[in-house]
Amino acid sequence: MNFGRVLTAMVTPFNKEGGVDYEQTSILIEYLLDNGTQGLVINGTTGESPTLSIEEKIQLIKHVVDTVKRRVPVIAGTSSNDTLASIALTKKAEEVGVDAAMVVAPYYNKPTQRGMYAHFKAIAGETSLPVMLYNIPGRSVVKMDAETIIELSKIDNIVSVKEASCDLDLAAEVIERTSDDFTLYSGEDGLTLPLLAVGADGVISVASHIIGNELQEMIQLYKSGEVNEAAAKHRQILPLMRGLFKQPSPAPVKAALQMKGLDTGIVRLPLLALTEEEKAELKELIDQ
Repeated sequence: MNFGRVLTAMVTPFNKEGGVDYEQTSILIEYLLDNGTQGLVINGTTGESPTLSIEEKIQLIKHVVDTVKRRVPVIAGTSSNDTLASIALTKKAEEVGVDAAMVVAPYYNKPTQRGMYAHFKAIAGETSLPVMLYNIPGRSVVKMDAETIIELSKIDNIVSVKEASCDLDLAAEVIERTSDDFTLYSGEDGLTLPLLAVGADGVISVASHIIGNELQEMIQLYKSGEVNEAAAKHRQILPLMRGLFKQPSPAPVKAALQMKGLDTGIVRLPLLALTEEEKAELKELIDQ
């Protein structure tokens, strides 16, 4: 299933009291849709999902779905390292009308490949939603092998993978050995162009909060055969991509949005806002 070329892993706006700011969420959604975003991924890492309660997650999904009104796909992170809890949240997300569920490799428990396969199969078996796998060993510790992803792709409603293992060989093998309607998205902004070169469908991006149109331009150049121009665009925007991850995400991107006049508020502990020195460094990258 193709969800578009540039999807934004959306931050969760918070108000001064630390609660979810639904008014600013609506403003952010409209800004993103006007600036290159073709799909929204919510309740993910960038959305600070580890600090959101189940009630907040469900309410946020409902609000985003109601605001978007089917203009673009809305994909909700619905999983944890607890399979039964993941099934329950996925069912709730389906009830409020989300378009797809994103399920991350179970963290902390350190399951085997067989355990991960069983985890994802169990979740997919309890929903009619399309399911996107999320392979991010830098956060989950465990890494899905290519063979595990390929076997999971044979389950009817497992339709895509967000690939953030930084393993181009793994991505190429998955693309080669899965059906043409199974999609692979880069989960690392800086690897968008290299992954396109081996057949990826697009990117689930943090940087698209700031450079969504530039990402669209780069992908269009590559798809049109203007490879040198796409490479030049990649090199141009790479420093900002790196800068948005110089401190724990999403603190840098929230600071960058603030600089653009979008008040997405604080980050929740244990994350911290950028220092004034860090903000100045980030602003210089944005200005460049």
